[in-house]
Amino acid sequence: MIRTILLTTGILGGGLMAGLFYGWAVSVNPGLRRVPDNTYITTMQHINRAIINPMFLIPFLAMPAVLAAASIAQFRIGDTRRGWYLASAAVVYLFGVVGVTVGGNVPLNNALDSFALAEATGDSASAQRLRYETGWVRWHNVRTAASLLSFGLTSAAALIAADLD
Repeated sequence: MIRTILLTTGILGGGLMAGLFYGWAVSVNPGLRRVPDNTYITTMQHINRAIINPMFLIPFLAMPAVLAAASIAQFRIGDTRRGWYLASAAVVYLFGVVGVTVGGNVPLNNALDSFALAEATGDSASAQRLRYETGWVRWHNVRTAASLLSFGLTSAAALIAADLD
């Protein structure tokens, strides 16, 4: 029962996070690319503040632990194939999603948050946007790919036949 709950939670949480990142990559980023610098900076400052909430943070931060626990639960019953899929999903998510977000996106978000747009010139706003958007989108694409890979590995773990001897 606990194995099923952990695996299901891993699939649901992974799907939520992969969907969020993918949806952002294919709709929000292209849409924001088309807006003026001041609008872009203001919008991203507001979004970066708004996303810091339990509905995002809980699944975002819990996924590595859920996937690791699901992996351990599979190894304990001798299901090594599922265990390795889930362990791989946990590692990919931890480093490719959480690590990239903390090490790549968050520092850029913090720098943008401290940018005083009201006091900026058009040139300084353009330069700030360029510094932020180029790096942020690159890191976002990395974490999107990692979240999709982690979700795929978790889903595959549920679909493969049990490896019980």
